[in-house]
Amino acid sequence: MADSVSKGDIAYENFLKGYNCTQAIAVTFAKELGLDEAAAARLSSGFGGGMGRLREVCGTFSGVVFVLSSLYGYSEPKDLEGKKDLYEKIRACAAKFRSDNGSIICRELLGLEKAEESATPEPRTAEYYKKRPCPELCRYAGNLIEDFIRDNPPQQV
Repeated sequence: MADSVSKGDIAYENFLKGYNCTQAIAVTFAKELGLDEAAAARLSSGFGGGMGRLREVCGTFSGVVFVLSSLYGYSEPKDLEGKKDLYEKIRACAAKFRSDNGSIICRELLGLEKAEESATPEPRTAEYYKKRPCPELCRYAGNLIEDFIRDNPPQQV
């Protein structure tokens, strides 16, 4: 196979286009989720910036959860086995993400002491990209999901 572009590279580019961190992941996997890119972007839009710029769970990891839930999730409220299976998958990815990046918490990954005061996103400038690990975390999360799906093909989509 010729040099194919990884999902991580696509997620990286999606972030540079202006999508937030979660959207960059969700849009990357939209086709696999049976969504168009606009729907994937809309459904994941509030998770960026550590959920509404609260700097809680990293948006790229929220994107991982979004994709895993879509591919491996359950819909029956009493499906305890399905819930357990999904949660095990999420926990395994969280452990790998933490091990490789140090945390799944946005503010810790950004080196911030506390949550942001404002909900207003910063303009995407060259300085913004220099001080943020977000594009590389998008690449990491996209590749993490791609590898996970390869090693654990979903039963149904």
